[in-house]
Amino acid sequence: MEIINQYGHIFLILACVFGFFMAWGVGANDVANAMGTSVGSRALTIKQAIIIAMIFEFAGAYLAGGEVTATIRKGIISPDVFTDSPELLVYGMLSALLAAGTWLMIASILGWPVSTTHSIVGAIVGFSAVGISADAVAWSKVGSIVASWVVSPVLAGTISFMLFRSVQRLILNTEDPFTNAKRYIPFYMFAVGWMIAMVTLTKGLKHVLKDANISLSFWQDALIAGLAGLVVMGVGIAMLKRIKRDPERERENRFANVERVFAILMVFTACAMAFAHGSNDVANAVGPLAAVVNTVQMGAVTAKASMPSWILLLGGAGIVVGLATYGFKVMATIGRKITELTPSRGFAAELGAASTVVVASGTGLPISTTHTLVGAVLGVGLARGIGALNLRMITTIVASWVVTLPAGAGLAILFFFFFKGVFGW
Repeated sequence: MEIINQYGHIFLILACVFGFFMAWGVGANDVANAMGTSVGSRALTIKQAIIIAMIFEFAGAYLAGGEVTATIRKGIISPDVFTDSPELLVYGMLSALLAAGTWLMIASILGWPVSTTHSIVGAIVGFSAVGISADAVAWSKVGSIVASWVVSPVLAGTISFMLFRSVQRLILNTEDPFTNAKRYIPFYMFAVGWMIAMVTLTKGLKHVLKDANISLSFWQDALIAGLAGLVVMGVGIAMLKRIKRDPERERENRFANVERVFAILMVFTACAMAFAHGSNDVANAVGPLAAVVNTVQMGAVTAKASMPSWILLLGGAGIVVGLATYGFKVMATIGRKITELTPSRGFAAELGAASTVVVASGTGLPISTTHTLVGAVLGVGLARGIGALNLRMITTIVASWVVTLPAGAGLAILFFFFFKGVFGW
């Protein structure tokens, strides 16, 4: 307790700096995943993608990032462990933020799309198991997170594979792709509207509705989303009427006009993914930060930590800076290096990823946005045959996923004992 009284202001400054650094890593790595398909398929330029992501990621993080968060993300360790020595939680959360931020920076420089959730989880498991006690960790929770490495990419890949196969059958592999696009794309637009609304209700606005004491079941969410789908479908039909056939474009590429239609769809899916991602993953950076702020102010560890708006502001700003300064590296990996993307393929990948997020929210599956999106892009590539995939790049990505948990853990252990040595003796 004396340590917190003596060094409280230093802990707060360090927590803010490391929290911003971790949010920078989320922006540089994870947000680039969400935007990579749009950029890779040339539906959006890098500049447009960054502007869209800045607006919607920040809105998601600040408006729907959650007023209250559990002190320790995902229930990996119990707050009771720190009752007698709250300063250990402060050292631990500072080291977790610094470790996860460092690993995300290394991965982003190398262009590896890794999971920010797994980075912070690995860091928390590392300092808890080695610095406190192996019994302090809820290993069953860690097991379910490891299982999500397989579940989320396989599920997203399967959905995207089936979606793109349906696009091939109904539109691309027909005598008159443009006419069939105008006929069938309104139904895909309904699916996009429904899915965007579901992602927003189950992920993006979950905390906002909770704070307003509004409780909606999964089926009520689905009904509201259905109405949103009809609205998007109506807007889409009006926009489709304006797209006229350009025979000149079709001479070079018979799908040129069709891809223009899918490019419009991708703008909708990109906005939705950015909002949902900002609201969900900002907690990876601000959760540990809120835990430190709460512990220093209260002088004790509590199960829940309040989330002042300035912390969400700091997290949202960090995400935006990370994306603007270094997001292009991972965007290139997702968008160009796994398989060649066009707007129709990118649309199937993004809708497949969004569908997986909805299924996971409805069933309580722990998933990673990164693994989901990579799986979705793989599914779309497989729909064109295994030759369409860059297998060397896929091997590198899977290896980086496996390394993420131990890398976060190892760095966190080093930093934990460093902080303990500096402030504890």
